[in-house]
Amino acid sequence: MSDVEWALLRGLPQPLPSETGPTEVIVDKLLQADYRGVLLSSQATAVFNQPGLFDGLVPPSSSEPTTQSNPLAQLIIAIALQHAFVQANWTGPDLTISINDLLPSNYPTLTTDELNSASLPYLALGGEPAYHLCAHPALFLLSIRLLTNLNLPTIPWWKLRSHLVHQALLDEPVELPSNTFEEVRRLFDILPDDQDLRASLHLEIGLYYHSLAQDKLANQEFLEAARCSGLEFELTGALGKRTKFQIEAHSQLILLAESRKREGEEISESGAAEQSNVAVPESLALNDDTLLEETEFTKLTTSPASTSSTSRLSHLDPTSQPPLHPLDQSLLLSLCLSQHNNSPSSGLTANQMMPFLSRVLSHPRNWSVHTTALLLRSRLEATRSRTVERSTLQLAALIEQMPTSDSSVQERLRYFHQLPLPSKWEAERELAKRYMSLGVVRSALEIFTRLEMWEDAVGCLQRMEKDVEAERIVRDLLEGRKIESDLVQSRGKETMSEGRRMRLESGREGKLRCLLGDLTLSSDAASKDPKAAREAAIGHYEAAWEVSKHTSSRAMRSLGTLRVAGHEYELAIPCFQAALAINPLYARSWFTLGVCFVRLARWSEARDAFRRQVAVDEEDGEGWNNLAAVYLRLHEETSSSDESEGSKSASFDDKLLAFRALRQGLRVAHNNWRMWENYMIIALDVGELAESARAMTRVIEERGEVGIDVDVLDRLVDSVTRDDYDSNMNGQLVTPKSNNEGFGLLPNVERLFDKVILPRVSSNARVWQSHSRLLRWKQDWSGAIEDYLRAYRCGPASEQGVERDIEKWKEAVVEIQDLVDVLSLLGPKAAAESDAASGTKKKGDWRFQARGIVRTFIGRTRES
Repeated sequence: MSDVEWALLRGLPQPLPSETGPTEVIVDKLLQADYRGVLLSSQATAVFNQPGLFDGLVPPSSSEPTTQSNPLAQLIIAIALQHAFVQANWTGPDLTISINDLLPSNYPTLTTDELNSASLPYLALGGEPAYHLCAHPALFLLSIRLLTNLNLPTIPWWKLRSHLVHQALLDEPVELPSNTFEEVRRLFDILPDDQDLRASLHLEIGLYYHSLAQDKLANQEFLEAARCSGLEFELTGALGKRTKFQIEAHSQLILLAESRKREGEEISESGAAEQSNVAVPESLALNDDTLLEETEFTKLTTSPASTSSTSRLSHLDPTSQPPLHPLDQSLLLSLCLSQHNNSPSSGLTANQMMPFLSRVLSHPRNWSVHTTALLLRSRLEATRSRTVERSTLQLAALIEQMPTSDSSVQERLRYFHQLPLPSKWEAERELAKRYMSLGVVRSALEIFTRLEMWEDAVGCLQRMEKDVEAERIVRDLLEGRKIESDLVQSRGKETMSEGRRMRLESGREGKLRCLLGDLTLSSDAASKDPKAAREAAIGHYEAAWEVSKHTSSRAMRSLGTLRVAGHEYELAIPCFQAALAINPLYARSWFTLGVCFVRLARWSEARDAFRRQVAVDEEDGEGWNNLAAVYLRLHEETSSSDESEGSKSASFDDKLLAFRALRQGLRVAHNNWRMWENYMIIALDVGELAESARAMTRVIEERGEVGIDVDVLDRLVDSVTRDDYDSNMNGQLVTPKSNNEGFGLLPNVERLFDKVILPRVSSNARVWQSHSRLLRWKQDWSGAIEDYLRAYRCGPASEQGVERDIEKWKEAVVEIQDLVDVLSLLGPKAAAESDAASGTKKKGDWRFQARGIVRTFIGRTRES
């Protein structure tokens, strides 16, 4: 049985054994994508006769079925149902079978529309209703139910695949149950010795992380999948031309990639044979008057042996790379998913992604892979004026070709689970948004209206300044004057009770009431009477919460946000808690909940909220900063509960946690000088002085001289000067104790002064005093004297009004006394140092300098 299970996961047709039974026959039909043959087989009849499978879809039957089916047959039927649903909504062409064909004979006859409408409430997940116009949702519901009742080794993997399909039906992502995900992870321990199978599992886990917007974890899985698959790739440069008028070739980004040789696979060097036999969507020409259709790279003229490159792919010619295996093409496409990302540390930038897509598009080998590559290229080209036209036309062409039969269902489904291929309605929605970005709002509105995506349709109407019409549509839907298409058939049917009809509509009704609340807040009436509009919106959100049977996460999020805007933090907290209990993947809700706790000085609860927030979104620097701030305030709860014994400042452990939180946040908020300033101070408190010096560097680079913290600077110099400095070391190497004190910290502090502070400082006496102490420790007597003199010129004695202000005059007198003491102490040493260097003796220079300073000051202040 296990061999068959792994074969089902691979999805590759298998040769039938000499002796075939009923199970082998439906396995072969499944792998050939003959879902009708599988679902109408005798084994399927036995599976569909299980008790409880059609609960909620049809009225109870007088004779309930009691058939027990073979677990392997049940898995095969579940996969066939899932893939039939995918075919209907993702890859096409249209199905030739419906849920009504599968209904056991002992159940009452219902129409396909009734069965599909009845299945939609059961597909709601985490408070998110399923998209109501998806085709054949009842097939997918039956697949979920069949998988739930199975206990085979590979079931966790199929549950992961089912969950990823399920998420595409929802507006917002929902996590897989933690125990199921742990079972998926444990599959690595029992996988057969198959590189592609192991790579596929890593790839699909990465796609799951990506669906939750956890791109860092996703990229780790994608890279591990590439390692398991044996895919070698390298983003590098090669000479080439990008424009029609370019004469000289310049270095261009290119992806060199090579698949491992699979057993029994024959690939020509050019890949021409593979392309001729594969039906794929057409890649539209750019037809630009300047840009070439694709970068023309210079052919490699030297042999690999003659080059000094250490790259394992240096033997590849940029002009004729070998075709990649479709699984490896899927891997490269997955690495391009984080297209919103601009940080190379956590993903690829837009300019780096195009070579990945070009490498895949150069050798079409699978319909779904090529479609996904064209889609991702369309997204990248949407922001450039020279490519936006092709981007839009290409997306429209991809949508039009989905229902066609230009390629087999088997080929289209082969790599579906390893690809981020959008559903038909999501592709159309993307096209409508593309129209919106181009200003073609009416065409976008037509698409959103046809798809019954009312929130997007309302956005179009608002952009057209038709707020009244937008509100009327929502009210008509709520009051029954406008009926969504999936309810047209079910409304008024005797087989559908009023209770059933209410349940059918509750999820979407809650969403519509939330939308009405949003419209109320943005209407013209809100600007005239904000208080009344706010109360009306609160009523809509509360009604949405009630009508959804307390399952609408959005209703509570919206209500909580409105409470926060009114500074009603006590009332906002239970709203966010209720929303996050339903769906905890909203990082912004965790953040706002943490802010509410901060406003109420509930520090431990604020800490927990910000912890959850950064766990969901590691890229939010503000969340890390707030978490660090809360760590530093935790002691206040102890102080308030026990004022006599409460600590007056944060403990070292809390400061260390704050330091780590800020360090994590600064990886994504590198230009936030406030975070760097906090980090600088906390690093000092926890003994990370090298990091404190680095942080001050960043603060000064962002703010200039005003960013210099002289108190921190003094402590850094104090830490350096704790070690004894021996001027007669004769070049001996001093082994530093650590990089946070003495000689270990010295290079950081010297770099801070020489490269950052001193080129910017102009009139800060304490900076020169700190630097003079450092030079004095280094026994640079002349340099120390110069710094003391610079400090004196910036000090009170040089200020205007010192001759009229007695307090300033006293400060100046003290400063001059200190300076004369320094000159008398360091002057002879500097003179001796100078005599040794020049070979001549100079006496009295420091005395002359001191006498001149005193006489000048006396002359300025004598008359006052």
